[in-house]
Amino acid sequence: MSDVLSPMHSFPTICTPRGPVPEAAPRWNPQRSSSMPSHRYRSAFDRVEIPLTGRGWPDARIEQPPLWVPVDLRDGNQALAEPMDTPRKRRMFDLLVAMGFKEIEVGYPSASRTDFDFVRHLARSGAVPEDVTVVVFTPARADLIERTFESVAGMDRVVVHLYIPTAPVWRDVVLGRSRAEVHGVVLDAARQMERLARTGPGTDIRFEFSPEVFILTEPDFVLEICNSLTEVWDASPDRPVIHNLPATVEIATPNVYADQIEYMHRHLDRRGSVILSVHPHNDRGTGVACAELAVLAGAQRVEGCLFGNGERTGNVDLVNLALNLHAQGVDPMIDFSDIDEIRRTVEHCNRLPVPARHPYGGDLVYTAFSGTHQDAISKGFADRARGGSERWSVPYLPIDPADVGRTYEAVIRVNSQSGKGGIAHLLRSNYGVDLPAGMRADFSRAVQDTTDDSGLEATPKDLWELFGTTYLVPGRDGAIALTSWSTEHDPAGGQRFVCTLRMDGREGDYEGTGSGTVSAFTHALAAAGVEVSIVDFAEEAAVAAGPGATAYAQCRVGGEVRWGAGQDTSAVAAAVAAVLSAVNRAQ
Repeated sequence: MSDVLSPMHSFPTICTPRGPVPEAAPRWNPQRSSSMPSHRYRSAFDRVEIPLTGRGWPDARIEQPPLWVPVDLRDGNQALAEPMDTPRKRRMFDLLVAMGFKEIEVGYPSASRTDFDFVRHLARSGAVPEDVTVVVFTPARADLIERTFESVAGMDRVVVHLYIPTAPVWRDVVLGRSRAEVHGVVLDAARQMERLARTGPGTDIRFEFSPEVFILTEPDFVLEICNSLTEVWDASPDRPVIHNLPATVEIATPNVYADQIEYMHRHLDRRGSVILSVHPHNDRGTGVACAELAVLAGAQRVEGCLFGNGERTGNVDLVNLALNLHAQGVDPMIDFSDIDEIRRTVEHCNRLPVPARHPYGGDLVYTAFSGTHQDAISKGFADRARGGSERWSVPYLPIDPADVGRTYEAVIRVNSQSGKGGIAHLLRSNYGVDLPAGMRADFSRAVQDTTDDSGLEATPKDLWELFGTTYLVPGRDGAIALTSWSTEHDPAGGQRFVCTLRMDGREGDYEGTGSGTVSAFTHALAAAGVEVSIVDFAEEAAVAAGPGATAYAQCRVGGEVRWGAGQDTSAVAAAVAAVLSAVNRAQ
């Protein structure tokens, strides 16, 4: 017996004694207290009070995309065990440009020589199109700000991104500074940036500010700092300031973040001269939801990474966000039409795989194994083939896989969980064989027996071979063989079928008459002692996988009812072969 099934298998570390069932618990819910020390943590509402009255975001709709800003080359790169070298960074940068991103964070040039050299490479190589703005990241330290400005010398369009920790724990534990001291450091850094920007000839420089761990910072303090920087940098509609409000560490449900963003959206000074940006991480697994609700709450710009790479559980996934909009009929203004090439490039640059179930980009996200799902998808495709609505409405597929460069080949795959609809769809789409409705259930049982025994997936080629061995060549020991046959018109009308049959190792000549070839053949079989009646019959003039025609016959032979199939260049011969197949399967 395997370890999985063994009754002796136990989990002593997990299965520790639990507390009693809470008194208020209903009869149907016997959950007990766990052994984890949840009492050590506080809710977000205990840590940050949000002075928001009345919410607009629950009733809002996203009708246009935000400005997408990929941070793969900075924040994403910082999260890699092996940071990207210049060739990998350049390949990532070229991908982001080709996809249509117009603002790209390219590095943290004061953090390492590699980052500095890459920014200089972009400046010297002419790799940055004239309509693309690069973003560089710097902490609020005078020497590092100087180094950052050195890195972008000669570039046309630049955003210099300033950050400092502002949340209480970071102020107290990391910086050891008061609110006023932190604010003073930020103002000194902002004024230095303004001076350096004025002396940087030929470069259009704008500014961005991030209060680190915004989600845990007092709203009044964030507002105080942001409004002061808006003034220092003299924000205007044609030279707006970016205030980027990161959920650096997710600590609450997404609605809390939305409330925080809406509060800032309502109270920022010179709102028409400020771009409200968000930078969600994914510690709670709700980064995408946080970003979407933040846009509903007034955010105009979203920073994230392709496929969500980033520290800990990652940055918000721009692929997921953008294609969510696409699935709602909103053009994301970024090109994902070759999702597999995008994924290959990201995997190469990050040296990290994209999981098979990753939304929109994983290997299996458009694939159904379940029989009920396969049947619904197959019917959806059939409806479209009949000229249904132009709008996409195929069950279980939120978008058309072809939109992102996927073929329909892998949409339905067969294993022991699959059903007749999916199996029939694969035979039809790959081999042109359209099984009659009644035959689909019969063949699906054969497929399930095979996949149950093997535990493996059945490919379309496997299905076709199994179809052949099950129906087309039922040459088992003791099978009836049709050695020769011919037809002729019967003087009384109809057809006469004359044949030689090998049965039980002996040959004999038989004949029968009927209204057509198939009924005449059944009478010839009756003359040989095999009583056959046709229950169902169908045929196809030509199929992609066969020599010509394919016929399907369901026959009652004695007390058995069986399906058979036949293929031949002649439709008549295919029909005869189908009947003989059903007879032999019933013997």
